[in-house]
Amino acid sequence: MSDLHRRVAETSAILERIARDFTPAVFASSLAAEDMVLTDLILKANLPIAIFSLETGRLHAETLAMIDRVKETYDYDIALFRPDPLAVERYVTQNGLNAFYESVDMRKECCRIRKVEPLGRALAGKRAWITGQRRAQSATRAELAVQEDDLSHAMQKFNPLTDWSEENVWDYLRSNNVPYNALHDRGFPSIGCEPCTRAVQPGEDVRAGRWWWENPESKECGLHVVDGKLIRIKSVAA
Repeated sequence: MSDLHRRVAETSAILERIARDFTPAVFASSLAAEDMVLTDLILKANLPIAIFSLETGRLHAETLAMIDRVKETYDYDIALFRPDPLAVERYVTQNGLNAFYESVDMRKECCRIRKVEPLGRALAGKRAWITGQRRAQSATRAELAVQEDDLSHAMQKFNPLTDWSEENVWDYLRSNNVPYNALHDRGFPSIGCEPCTRAVQPGEDVRAGRWWWENPESKECGLHVVDGKLIRIKSVAA
């Protein structure tokens, strides 16, 4: 069995166990490459795992286009969760539209409004949620586990692609004709909001284009943080 086939089998088994033992479970998709791998595996297996995305109001047009591509390819409507418009208006009025460039605190507050709070609504009433995070993506994810206790949301969190390499991801997408964000072909290995993401240079870390003006240690938006720290609890056998 090839390395990719083994990883697909292991990941499929994890997803099946989540669907069996942790219903209702949801998958938080950023519509990037890793998340399209999981989207393909979930929808082709017809697993009872709902897929949602956080529509922050600052996403690239290419990212938004992926919503329609998923509908066209899989006949599936990804649920969209948006920020509270009054909270966005207050932030912009008090600080300016792009105040997140001024400090880490300002950036994290923007992320809290546009991503963290909507995530809380998306996860309400669920037993588990799934992400497309991988250890190889950044220094902040080096200790990523397949399964974690998400204390802030009082549920289990799963990262089925923990041990997948960048090559694994792209081998899967290409061999299965899975649609992917056009920005990946323009030097964007990691894609967030448009003003906070740039293309990376050859040899740079895959997340170097995210919040590029900050130190690597601060490059998380808060979706995977509790009390300012990344929480890594326990691994689960595939």
